[in-house]
Amino acid sequence: MKTQYVTNDHGKKIAVIVPVESFERMMDELDELHAIKAYDKVKARKNQFVPAEEMFNAIESKRNKV
Repeated sequence: MKTQYVTNDHGKKIAVIVPVESFERMMDELDELHAIKAYDKVKARKNQFVPAEEMFNAIESKRNKV
């Protein structure tokens, strides 16, 4: 990947310029990484699953009380 650097008056690199295609690919990969991390976090929990019908009934009963 061809990159260019932006430097300050002292020659210190303060920014980088990358081709749009490379940037878009990096953003897609970063988005995928976030999804994988979120999935791993949820899988690590000790979840207790409730049947959907039971959950819908609980939600409806709370709505009716309000």
